[in-house]
Amino acid sequence: MTDLEYQDLAESALRAVEIACDRINDETDADIDNQRTGGMITLSFSNRSQIIINLQKPLQEIWMAAKAGGFHYKFRNGQWADTKDSSEFFASLSRYASEQAGQPLVFRALAEEKKA
Repeated sequence: MTDLEYQDLAESALRAVEIACDRINDETDADIDNQRTGGMITLSFSNRSQIIINLQKPLQEIWMAAKAGGFHYKFRNGQWADTKDSSEFFASLSRYASEQAGQPLVFRALAEEKKA
C-alpha cells in the first residue's frame, strides 16, 4: 500500500468515528465528547474514561487505546484488522466504547472504505 492510499483509508476511518459519535449523541444519551487533533481522536465518556485513536503513518497502522488495553490495526482484505487477533477495528471500537459508556454503541466504516 502506498503512503497516499494509507492516508486516504486512515482518514476515512477517522471520519467514520467522528460521524458515528455525532449519530450516537443524537440517538442516545451516551454523550460522547470527541476531539480531533490532526491524526488523533479522543473520545471522552461521561464517566471520564477515554478512548484514544491515532494514526501511525510510518507503520501504516491505526492505534487505539481503551480501558481494555492498546491495539494496533493494519488495513487487510478491505478492513482494519488487529495485528494480533485480526478483530475488525469498528467492531472492537463498538465493544470497548459500549463497555466504557455502559450501553450498546455501534461504530461502522464508511461505505467508501469498504470498497478499497
